[in-house]
Amino acid sequence: MKEETKLIQNILSDPLTGAISTPIYQTSTYVQESPGVHKGFDYTRTNNPTRKILERLITDLEYGYASLAFSSGLASIDAVLKLLECGDEIVAVDDIYGGTFRLLNLYKKLGISTKFVDTTNAEKAISEISNKTKLVWLESPTNPTLKISDIKYISNKSKKKNSKILVVVDNTFASPAIQNPLKLGADIIIHSATKYLSGHSDVLAGLITVKKPDLYEKLKYIQNASGGVLSPIDCWLTIRGCQTLFLRIKKQSKNAFQIASFLEKKKNSCIDKVYYPGLSNHKNHLIAVKQQRYFGGIVSFSLKNDTIESAKKIVTSTNVFKLAESLGGTKSLICHPSTMTHKSTPLKIRMNAGIQDSLIRLSMGIENVEDLIEDIDQALK
Repeated sequence: MKEETKLIQNILSDPLTGAISTPIYQTSTYVQESPGVHKGFDYTRTNNPTRKILERLITDLEYGYASLAFSSGLASIDAVLKLLECGDEIVAVDDIYGGTFRLLNLYKKLGISTKFVDTTNAEKAISEISNKTKLVWLESPTNPTLKISDIKYISNKSKKKNSKILVVVDNTFASPAIQNPLKLGADIIIHSATKYLSGHSDVLAGLITVKKPDLYEKLKYIQNASGGVLSPIDCWLTIRGCQTLFLRIKKQSKNAFQIASFLEKKKNSCIDKVYYPGLSNHKNHLIAVKQQRYFGGIVSFSLKNDTIESAKKIVTSTNVFKLAESLGGTKSLICHPSTMTHKSTPLKIRMNAGIQDSLIRLSMGIENVEDLIEDIDQALK
């Protein structure tokens, strides 16, 4: 079956009642026949039937061994970082999500260091790997400048240099509708399911998918010990959202390409740079063509007048695009990373990663693209 069909058909009807919609098992505990003898569920922190269905669903979508659902994207990232020990090192993409940067800063206090590298330069990224490196951390596309890393090349070269290295890919911006990092050689995939997977801006959720059984057992232990699990109702909402993933991604990607093309024409006036991997002049366009099915629903751009004040004037002047954190929902959003999503990232690191003061990030919804273009055009004027 093709991916779209497989996604829908793998959400099975309830064997007990025949319900076509996944039941919400809103329970904290389960009756046991005798101590330790039960139907596979003893306590919802450890296992829940609704959560299990979501985990199977994302495992199938990402061609993995198994998955785990967490209470937020950062909770899933935190679980992966708990695989490390004092003295370990991470080689991470420089243009990294601000929340991940903040969390890595906390782990620095525990003796786990991070080298931030432009991973679009694959050889440079590989050269930074040392005998202390345990994780290579990629986002592709990155947040918010949409850099594309060659996942297959970096995965292969990293493991040749050190076979014990784990390659982690935050696949939030792409989603499994666009790319499957495990098939490209990665070991762990992370999703903020808050974004494209749930797709309606009504859930906080995180997901991890792994390639091998040993990784699953380690992360399952960490999840059960730490307790950051996704609630049954949020599992159900994410399952429901996933069912329209391919439809939404196609529409959002189409909208994004047309918006990016419109902004390109404004580069002679007020626009400085436009970031969208679907544009042929994007420096990583050919890698995106090679490893992605679509180019995604995010477009970023910076202004010739590179100030926070000029960016604020635009992000507070749109009507269809709503000024808000997050992305990936059905409604189009506009965001100013320097004062919102990446506020906790120090100025020097932001600038080195290409996050200018005037950088603006657009998350495409599923509205009519003519209305979106008209809204941006009036805001720029």
